[in-house]
Amino acid sequence: ARSRAFASQALYCVRKLGIEPSRVNPNGGAIALGHPLGCTGARQVATLLHELHRTGERFGVVSMCIGTGMGAAAVFERA
Repeated sequence: ARSRAFASQALYCVRKLGIEPSRVNPNGGAIALGHPLGCTGARQVATLLHELHRTGERFGVVSMCIGTGMGAAAVFERA
């Protein structure tokens, strides 16, 4: 339920920032893949690094919420 609560926020950001929807969670996000408590960052980074290798893309971004309204994000560049 927690992940679904943020789906509307993700949709809003994609639309407001003009991000191509096909570039956001191309293989599914937390709703589709699961959202293991305490392992979100590791799961996101592992998925992102595999996807960068698979597609040959240069950059990737992960982001996640943290309690009390905070968040974290990271940009990765494939060497």
